[in-house]
Amino acid sequence: MDRAQKREFVKTLNADLSAAHTVVVAHYRGLNVPQMETLRGSSRGAETTFRVVKNRLAKLAFEGTAFKGLSDLMTGPTAIAYSADAVAAAKVAHEFAKNNDKFVILGGALGDKKLSVEEVKALATMPSLDELRATLVGLIQAPATRIATYSQEPAAKLARVLQARGQQAA
Repeated sequence: MDRAQKREFVKTLNADLSAAHTVVVAHYRGLNVPQMETLRGSSRGAETTFRVVKNRLAKLAFEGTAFKGLSDLMTGPTAIAYSADAVAAAKVAHEFAKNNDKFVILGGALGDKKLSVEEVKALATMPSLDELRATLVGLIQAPATRIATYSQEPAAKLARVLQARGQQAA
Protein backbone atom coordinates (compact mmCIF):
# COMPACT_ATOMS: atom_id res chain seq x y z
CA MET A 1 0.00 0.00 0.00
CA ASP A 2 1.21 3.49 -0.71
CA ARG A 3 0.70 6.39 1.71
CA ALA A 4 -2.59 7.53 0.18
CA GLN A 5 -4.04 4.02 0.41
CA LYS A 6 -2.88 3.71 4.01
CA ARG A 7 -4.49 7.05 4.89
CA GLU A 8 -7.75 5.95 3.28
CA PHE A 9 -7.62 2.59 5.06
CA VAL A 10 -7.05 4.27 8.46
CA LYS A 11 -9.86 6.73 7.76
CA THR A 12 -12.28 3.92 6.81
CA LEU A 13 -11.28 1.73 9.77
CA ASN A 14 -11.62 4.70 12.12
CA ALA A 15 -15.16 5.35 10.84
CA ASP A 16 -16.05 1.67 11.25
CA LEU A 17 -14.65 1.59 14.78
CA SER A 18 -16.50 4.78 15.70
CA ALA A 19 -19.78 3.00 14.87
CA ALA A 20 -18.81 -0.18 16.74
CA HIS A 21 -19.71 -1.02 20.34
CA THR A 22 -17.26 -3.88 20.84
CA VAL A 23 -13.75 -4.70 19.64
CA VAL A 24 -11.87 -7.94 20.30
CA VAL A 25 -8.12 -8.22 19.65
CA ALA A 26 -6.54 -11.62 19.01
CA HIS A 27 -3.39 -13.31 17.73
CA TYR A 28 -3.89 -15.58 14.75
CA ARG A 29 -0.38 -17.03 14.31
CA GLY A 30 -0.50 -20.53 12.86
CA LEU A 31 -3.97 -20.40 11.33
CA ASN A 32 -4.18 -21.52 7.73
CA VAL A 33 -6.26 -19.91 4.98
CA PRO A 34 -9.29 -22.24 5.28
CA GLN A 35 -9.45 -21.59 9.02
CA MET A 36 -9.29 -17.83 8.46
CA GLU A 37 -12.04 -18.09 5.86
CA THR A 38 -14.18 -20.06 8.32
CA LEU A 39 -13.68 -17.31 10.89
CA ARG A 40 -14.53 -14.60 8.38
CA GLY A 41 -17.65 -16.50 7.30
CA SER A 42 -18.91 -16.90 10.86
CA SER A 43 -18.16 -13.21 11.44
CA ARG A 44 -20.25 -12.15 8.46
CA GLY A 45 -23.11 -14.35 9.65
CA ALA A 46 -23.06 -12.58 13.03
CA GLU A 47 -22.83 -9.08 11.52
CA THR A 48 -19.29 -8.77 12.83
CA THR A 49 -16.26 -7.59 10.91
CA PHE A 50 -13.02 -9.53 11.28
CA ARG A 51 -9.85 -7.93 9.95
CA VAL A 52 -6.17 -8.69 9.98
CA VAL A 53 -4.56 -5.28 10.30
CA LYS A 54 -1.10 -3.87 10.51
CA ASN A 55 -0.46 -2.85 14.08
CA ARG A 56 0.65 0.68 13.24
CA LEU A 57 -2.42 1.32 11.08
CA ALA A 58 -4.72 -0.10 13.75
CA LYS A 59 -3.17 2.16 16.38
CA LEU A 60 -3.75 5.16 14.13
CA ALA A 61 -7.34 4.07 13.50
CA PHE A 62 -7.98 3.67 17.25
CA GLU A 63 -7.16 7.35 17.82
CA GLY A 64 -10.27 9.44 18.24
CA THR A 65 -12.45 6.42 19.12
CA ALA A 66 -13.45 4.85 22.41
CA PHE A 67 -10.99 2.03 21.68
CA LYS A 68 -7.73 4.01 21.88
CA GLY A 69 -6.81 2.01 25.01
CA LEU A 70 -6.38 -1.12 22.89
CA SER A 71 -3.21 0.18 21.22
CA ASP A 72 -1.00 -1.64 23.72
CA LEU A 73 -2.47 -5.00 22.62
CA MET A 74 -1.37 -4.43 19.03
CA THR A 75 1.86 -6.46 18.99
CA GLY A 76 2.67 -9.44 16.83
CA PRO A 77 0.28 -10.93 14.26
CA THR A 78 -2.97 -9.36 15.43
CA ALA A 79 -6.47 -9.27 14.10
CA ILE A 80 -9.51 -7.38 15.31
CA ALA A 81 -13.17 -8.28 15.35
CA TYR A 82 -15.67 -5.47 15.83
CA SER A 83 -19.41 -5.14 15.82
CA ALA A 84 -22.25 -2.73 16.50
CA ASP A 85 -23.88 -5.45 18.64
CA ALA A 86 -22.34 -5.41 22.11
CA VAL A 87 -21.74 -9.17 22.28
CA ALA A 88 -21.50 -10.40 18.68
CA ALA A 89 -17.75 -9.85 18.19
CA ALA A 90 -16.95 -11.49 21.52
CA LYS A 91 -19.21 -14.46 20.72
CA VAL A 92 -17.61 -15.05 17.31
CA ALA A 93 -14.06 -14.77 18.64
CA HIS A 94 -14.74 -16.95 21.69
CA GLU A 95 -16.50 -19.69 19.69
CA PHE A 96 -13.66 -19.79 17.17
CA ALA A 97 -11.00 -19.79 19.92
CA LYS A 98 -12.68 -22.79 21.62
CA ASN A 99 -12.11 -24.90 18.48
CA ASN A 100 -8.76 -23.43 17.40
CA ASP A 101 -6.00 -23.22 19.98
CA LYS A 102 -3.84 -21.12 17.63
CA PHE A 103 -6.37 -18.28 17.80
CA VAL A 104 -5.62 -16.48 21.07
CA ILE A 105 -7.83 -13.68 22.38
CA LEU A 106 -5.70 -10.90 23.88
CA GLY A 107 -8.48 -8.66 25.17
CA GLY A 108 -10.98 -6.18 23.90
CA ALA A 109 -13.16 -3.23 24.71
CA LEU A 110 -16.83 -2.56 25.24
CA GLY A 111 -17.26 1.13 24.55
CA ASP A 112 -14.48 2.91 26.41
CA LYS A 113 -14.04 0.09 28.96
CA LYS A 114 -11.06 -2.11 28.26
CA LEU A 115 -11.77 -5.83 28.75
CA SER A 116 -9.44 -8.60 29.86
CA VAL A 117 -9.51 -12.04 28.27
CA GLU A 118 -11.81 -13.32 31.03
CA GLU A 119 -14.16 -10.36 30.57
CA VAL A 120 -14.32 -10.99 26.81
CA LYS A 121 -15.25 -14.62 27.53
CA ALA A 122 -17.89 -13.50 30.03
CA LEU A 123 -19.28 -11.07 27.46
CA ALA A 124 -19.40 -13.89 24.91
CA THR A 125 -21.65 -15.95 27.18
CA MET A 126 -24.23 -13.18 27.50
CA PRO A 127 -27.31 -13.30 25.25
CA SER A 128 -27.25 -11.12 22.16
CA LEU A 129 -29.58 -8.20 21.64
CA ASP A 130 -31.86 -10.29 19.42
CA GLU A 131 -32.00 -13.07 22.01
CA LEU A 132 -32.88 -10.55 24.72
CA ARG A 133 -35.62 -9.07 22.54
CA ALA A 134 -37.10 -12.52 21.90
CA THR A 135 -37.06 -13.29 25.62
CA LEU A 136 -38.71 -9.97 26.42
CA VAL A 137 -41.43 -10.50 23.81
CA GLY A 138 -42.06 -13.98 25.21
CA LEU A 139 -42.37 -12.61 28.73
CA ILE A 140 -44.76 -9.90 27.57
CA GLN A 141 -46.90 -12.29 25.53
CA ALA A 142 -47.24 -14.93 28.25
CA PRO A 143 -49.35 -12.83 30.64
CA ALA A 144 -51.49 -11.53 27.79
CA THR A 145 -52.22 -15.10 26.68
CA ARG A 146 -53.11 -16.11 30.23
CA ILE A 147 -55.39 -13.10 30.65
CA ALA A 148 -57.19 -13.92 27.40
CA THR A 149 -57.59 -17.56 28.46
CA TYR A 150 -58.86 -16.68 31.93
CA SER A 151 -61.26 -14.02 30.65
CA GLN A 152 -62.82 -16.51 28.20
CA GLU A 153 -62.97 -19.37 30.70
CA PRO A 154 -66.02 -18.20 32.76
CA ALA A 155 -68.10 -17.79 29.61
CA ALA A 156 -67.01 -21.23 28.42
CA LYS A 157 -67.94 -22.76 31.78
CA LEU A 158 -71.36 -21.08 31.67
CA ALA A 159 -71.95 -22.39 28.13
CA ARG A 160 -71.01 -25.94 29.22
CA VAL A 161 -73.33 -25.73 32.24
CA LEU A 162 -76.23 -24.49 30.06
CA GLN A 163 -75.53 -27.19 27.51
CA ALA A 164 -75.53 -29.87 30.23
CA ARG A 165 -78.82 -28.52 31.66
CA GLY A 166 -80.29 -28.52 28.19
CA GLN A 167 -79.27 -32.14 27.66
CA GLN A 168 -80.70 -33.14 31.06
CA ALA A 169 -84.04 -31.48 30.29
CA ALA A 170 -84.30 -33.22 26.93
